[in-house]
Amino acid sequence: MTPNDFRKLALSFPETAEQAHMRHPDFRVAGKIFATLGYPDKCWGMVKLTPVEQEMLVEAEPGVFIPAKGAWGRQGSTTVNLKAAKKTTLRRALGAAWQLAAPVGLSKQFPTEAAAASGDAPKSKAANTPRKKSSGSSRLKTRSRKTR
Repeated sequence: MTPNDFRKLALSFPETAEQAHMRHPDFRVAGKIFATLGYPDKCWGMVKLTPVEQEMLVEAEPGVFIPAKGAWGRQGSTTVNLKAAKKTTLRRALGAAWQLAAPVGLSKQFPTEAAAASGDAPKSKAANTPRKKSSGSSRLKTRSRKTR
C-alpha cells in the first residue's frame, strides 16, 4: 500500500473531501475527519474507529494496525502501517471509519458502505444495524457540591 493508494481508497467513499490538518492530508465526510495520511511520516495513515473495532483490527493484524498514542488511541484512533496493509483490509477499515463519521442521513443511504467497499455482504440483520455514534467526547456528569 502506498500513500497514493490510501488517498484513492479514502476518496472513493461518498461525499469525501481531502483537506489538510496539522500539515498533513486528512479525509472528511460532512466536515468530520475519518482518516489522515502522513503522520508521523509518509509511511503511515490513521483511521478513526470505535475502540471495539480498533481492538478487533489490532488483534487480527498487529503488523498493520496500532492504536495511536494517548487519549486519541484510547478513543479509537488507529495508525496504519501502509507498507504492511493490504487493499481489502484497508478498504474495510476506511469504510468503518467513514460510516462512523458520516451524518446519519448519509450513513443510512449507504448502510453497508464498509461491507460493499470490501465486497462483503451483510449476513444477518445485526450486520445492518448502524453503530452508535459518539459525540466525540466522553463527559462525566458531576453533581454540584454545596460548600459549607
